Amino acid sequence: MLTVVRPAIESLVDAPAGGDPWPRPRYTPATMRPPVPGMRLLVSVVDAGEARAAAAGGADVIDVKDPATGALGAAVPAVVAAVRAAVPPPTPVSAALGDGPLAPEDAAALARDVVAAGRPAFVKLGLRGMNATDAAAVLRAVRAALPESVAVVAAGFADFRRAGSPDPAALPPLARAAGIQGCLLDTAIKDGRGLLDWLADDALHAFVAGCRTSGLFSALAGSLRPEDLARIAAIGPDLVGVRGAACVGDRVGGRVSEPRVRALVAALAAMPGRAQRTSVP
Repeated sequence: MLTVVRPAIESLVDAPAGGDPWPRPRYTPATMRPPVPGMRLLVSVVDAGEARAAAAGGADVIDVKDPATGALGAAVPAVVAAVRAAVPPPTPVSAALGDGPLAPEDAAALARDVVAAGRPAFVKLGLRGMNATDAAAVLRAVRAALPESVAVVAAGFADFRRAGSPDPAALPPLARAAGIQGCLLDTAIKDGRGLLDWLADDALHAFVAGCRTSGLFSALAGSLRPEDLARIAAIGPDLVGVRGAACVGDRVGGRVSEPRVRALVAALAAMPGRAQRTSVP
């Protein structure tokens, strides 16, 4: 029987400089909840300058992607390396591998290149244009290509019918069967409609509960606005992901702003059940 545990977000950290070249858990893999309650903020960036702004604003996870090429536009390995070097070592960095579809061997090769260059704590793979069988094959290939210390996240889409991707309800069991560590729901087509326009709260609650039952960490994203955070927090994912809400300008041509990130962090900190914490200096 396959056993998968859901790591605490805080376990996805880098080794000290000069130590083990791969991230190592700060807590045991069986830790099901981070020591500070409440969902964590992931901010997607395009370069080291934006990464510094996001980290200075207090983002919990710095994500690297290319929004000009898709919802999860594939990160360039050299950019991941530059971002990793730009942010404090305790801050996890993640990297997108593209919206999909990708052949298993191509996804595995890209994942190896990204991890070798930038040592992200986790990688996210979009499942656009894939049925459940194809999605499982590519997720297994990526998982097999990487060190166990690097988590793999399946990225499904709330607008799954037009994205040609698995139903969000099927994503947690698919991810569990593939032996990976987390699931993300985003929106595939950025046309002004966000996650909350595509899925009702009860469907999102079921998705998060399905991740928890399957031993996975969960993340929600998809054109979320600052005013959506309270609603997302009530659903209870481990991570909430933003880009546009953290930018001055749009998600493609705009730039991540430290004050905007700081405002998002402050909004999360003020929510019930969220312990106070100090922003990353």
